[in-house]
Amino acid sequence: MKSQIKKKNFNNKTTEPIRLYSKAIVTGYKRSKVNQTPDISLLNIEGVKTKEEAKFYLGKRCAYIYKAKTIKNGTKFRVIQGLIRRSYGNNGAVCAKFRKALPPSSFGGRVRVFLFPSNI
Repeated sequence: MKSQIKKKNFNNKTTEPIRLYSKAIVTGYKRSKVNQTPDISLLNIEGVKTKEEAKFYLGKRCAYIYKAKTIKNGTKFRVIQGLIRRSYGNNGAVCAKFRKALPPSSFGGRVRVFLFPSNI
C-alpha cells in the first residue's frame, strides 16, 4: 500500500518582497565638545538596545538614499554608501563611515543597514 504523502505547494508567492535590510536613524556626526567628524555618522538601528546586540552589525554595509531634482542614470534617487565600523556608547548606537559626508538634512532620516556581508 502506498502511503499518502502530501505535496507541499511552493507556488504560494507573497505579494511583498522580503526586506533584506534593517532600518536605522541618523542621529548626527561623531563629535566632541569642539570638533565634529562629518564623514563618520552616528546611527541608531531599529531593535538594537545594547552594545552586545550592536556587535552583530559591525562590518555591515549601509546606504543613505535620497531624492534629487535632476535625473541622473535614469533615476532621481541617489545613494551614499558606508560601512558600520564600531559601536558607540552603551545604548546600541553605531558609528558608520560614509564615502561622502552625509548632509545635515539627513539627521533624523532613514538609513538602510544591509544584512551582508555575513559573519555567521
